Amino acid sequence: MKEMILIIGHGSRNKTGNGQILEFTKQLCQRQPQWEIEVCYIELADYLIDEGLRDAAKKADRVVVIPLILNAAGHVKEEIPEYIETAQKESPETEFIYAQHLGTSELVLNVLNRYLKETMQSLAMPDPKTTGVIVLGRGSSDHLANGEMAKMTRWIYEANEHDLVDLAFTGVAYPRLETAVQRQVKLGMKQVIILPYYLFDGILIERIDLQVERLSKQYPDISFAKSSYFGFEQEIYELFEQRVNEAL
Repeated sequence: MKEMILIIGHGSRNKTGNGQILEFTKQLCQRQPQWEIEVCYIELADYLIDEGLRDAAKKADRVVVIPLILNAAGHVKEEIPEYIETAQKESPETEFIYAQHLGTSELVLNVLNRYLKETMQSLAMPDPKTTGVIVLGRGSSDHLANGEMAKMTRWIYEANEHDLVDLAFTGVAYPRLETAVQRQVKLGMKQVIILPYYLFDGILIERIDLQVERLSKQYPDISFAKSSYFGFEQEIYELFEQRVNEAL
């Protein structure tokens, strides 16, 4: 039986972000040379999920469909399953297995904690008692997806010595970054670290950079520091491989 791993990326208007998913896949192929892996996207890219599923069915008897996505919202819960159902009807001889998205896990927590510690060292006064932390996610209309972000934020709080670890969103959900920063400043934080909860580069990462630049001007007495997206970290590959093996 011939098997294929079909990675579903979100897709971005930022070509760098889409290219990074391809680079992630290239490195994954080097880690797992026995796997045949293809990539398609949900939106905002040239090669979309419907075409990816059809092509995969022509090449393999079993297709493991895995979203390269952190949180389960509408795309993961509704859209991708609908596409798989259609593909299954069109290709009944092919077995489609829907693997779990990446989700919250100790592996992702390890990455964020490491990024937090590294970013702290970039500050002039790396004192956790006067340094607030803001975990910044994409935001969703799905309250369970936002709840997963809240859980990760709590884990970061418990694993570190910062008095303030807040959650904010770039869109759809609240609070937004500006509100979280305002709260932390009022509560006496002298430094603020922003941890973007993103796998790869994209339009939203560009917007976050602009937001941090504006906030630095708005609060000239506050030191701001921001970590990077984290899709190429060792733990993300391990988590992806774990999800594929669970599905198989």
